[in-house]
Amino acid sequence: MTTSTPVSPPPPPAPSRPPRSGGRGALLVATGILASRLMGLVRERVFAHYLGNAEAAAVFKAALRIPNFLQNLFGEGVLSGSFIPVYAQLLGRGDTKEADRVAGAVFGLLSLASAVLVAAGMLFTPFFVDAIAPGFEGHARELAITVVRILFPGTGLLVLSAWCLGILNSHRRFLLSYLAPVVWNLVIILTLVAAGGRYGEERLVELLAYGVVLGSFLQFAVQVPTVLTLLGSFRPTLSLAGEAVRQVLRNFGPVVLGRGVVQFSAWVDTAFASLISNRALSSLVYAQTIYLIPVSLFGMAVSAAELPEMSRATGEGQDVAAKLRERIGAGSRRIAFWVVPSAAAFLFLGDMVAAALLQTGRFDAADSRYLWYLLMGAAVGLVASTVGRLYASAFYALKDPKTPLRFAVVRVATGTLGAWVLGLHLPGWLGLPEHLGALGLTLASGLVAWLEAGLLRHKLVKQVGPVGMPEGLLPRLWSAAIVAGLVALAVRWGLTSLLGPMPGVAVEWGGGVLAPPRLHPVLGFVAVALPFGAVYFGLAAAMGIPEAGAVFRKVGRKLRLVR
Repeated sequence: MTTSTPVSPPPPPAPSRPPRSGGRGALLVATGILASRLMGLVRERVFAHYLGNAEAAAVFKAALRIPNFLQNLFGEGVLSGSFIPVYAQLLGRGDTKEADRVAGAVFGLLSLASAVLVAAGMLFTPFFVDAIAPGFEGHARELAITVVRILFPGTGLLVLSAWCLGILNSHRRFLLSYLAPVVWNLVIILTLVAAGGRYGEERLVELLAYGVVLGSFLQFAVQVPTVLTLLGSFRPTLSLAGEAVRQVLRNFGPVVLGRGVVQFSAWVDTAFASLISNRALSSLVYAQTIYLIPVSLFGMAVSAAELPEMSRATGEGQDVAAKLRERIGAGSRRIAFWVVPSAAAFLFLGDMVAAALLQTGRFDAADSRYLWYLLMGAAVGLVASTVGRLYASAFYALKDPKTPLRFAVVRVATGTLGAWVLGLHLPGWLGLPEHLGALGLTLASGLVAWLEAGLLRHKLVKQVGPVGMPEGLLPRLWSAAIVAGLVALAVRWGLTSLLGPMPGVAVEWGGGVLAPPRLHPVLGFVAVALPFGAVYFGLAAAMGIPEAGAVFRKVGRKLRLVR
């Protein structure tokens, strides 16, 4: 097994002006992701309104996981690790003709592979349903098989959409590729609104599956015109000629395997959740939708913007190492500054976050409270999950996809054992309700995220020198976030004492002391989130954290403009 040659770096260079596209690229990615995630939250809220945690909701959530395996196997994550580093490097050298040829070959090969796998997926759907949701029986199993077969063709289109994203990101056109999923979400929302009040639950999820396929096509279609203008001479082929194409394929195998083992982890969580209860399964997907917001906004945004720039780094080994250290250091600081308060919000105010985003119709206060348990577990590994994405991107830029693969295998093996113990057995051993096993699933994932991030960072240090966040940054950020969380809890207690507790939860929350206040969920969340944010940013600025000072300067400029 080959690895990159370790580089003995010189002492860190004096701070210099950040290279092009770091913060701005991350901002564009974050803007697109924010719009997509907000629309995704609207989608989940509408979905929760019509289906809540009913059996049909659990069936659809599980069914969507099965074809999504193909999307995740050949989609953005894989192309980011195999195609973008090679393609961006060719652009950096000015070899646009070879870059266009590589883009055409990758498109042709990806289209063929997706078509074959979509056909195989539709043929073997019953097997996949039994594997990913063994708790489904009888009518629920038959409905899942029907929905999965409808969904599979749309997933092939999303793989081609990921190819468009690779082209656009390499040309530093970040916004469109991350705005495109807004169309996908919008079609699903319109389908729910149009059919939600007219059909029963089972027919509704079938129609929703057709809406997903239409949304997948439109997500791909909106990117195509811009992509074609960026490609000077695009011609899809199945040719393997050329060193650059072969380099993509060499990278492709380890990255696909890496994504495959990660998908195996998602399958394990889904399978275990289906054995706990339908409520646990659907709530797990709701929780993932929420906690992936900060992961996407900050981890994915920074990593996606930095990958093409790290891949363009040229020069002697020591020069490349210095550039990578600079970009990883700046990126990890930005990630931690925003993700730490997100994790604290899930720990201290998770039920209010869930209620503000999802509590409507058939999704009630009890469901929000249950979702809080899952968010608590996820919060443990939120920082590690986001920083780990940046570390993995550095290895992809170094043309070393095998290292992230090895550590992903370690993470999944450890996480599977942890999920089995914490999710399926620990509640029984402790005499706790079985449904709390869903908390064990997210907690196990959070714990092993730290293991993977630590392994990635340790290997990076050997290859390029000291990388990561400045020493002492995380304790300072967590100190500010914990104080902010306690202030938010005090505000919550005061509002509950003044207005009374939310109906239906007072008895279970110690006479209402920890119950949400009797306010609309959105108003209640805003009332506690504002002091939470003000305290966190204020304390972080007082501690001299540069990112906090930048936030206050930007807010100050905005206020002066308003005046």
